[in-house]
Amino acid sequence: MVGLKRVYESPSQADGTRILVDRLWPRGLSKDKAQVDLWLKDVAPSTELRQWFNHDPEKWSDFQRRYRAELLAAVSELKAALASGRATLLYGAKDEAHNDAVVLAAFLGGA
Repeated sequence: MVGLKRVYESPSQADGTRILVDRLWPRGLSKDKAQVDLWLKDVAPSTELRQWFNHDPEKWSDFQRRYRAELLAAVSELKAALASGRATLLYGAKDEAHNDAVVLAAFLGGA
């Protein structure tokens, strides 16, 4: 089972393995406070795609298509981490509906 959560929210036991799926470390958050078990930069969108999208909901459909194409080559380490049970994909975006973790969870069949 895969959950989604902003990395700025308090960790909980129900999170399971906490996996940060952003390419950049979240601003103003210490590693101790984040309690990230695994940081998988390579499953995050490429810098070019992230900058092009710029959290613009008008580009959401095209962003999803482009990001899924990038994911095909990058998910093997993540799938291995998910095999051990409950996991939560962590992201830093303020928009909880339009971010890479939403696409990634759907790609994995968890959303």
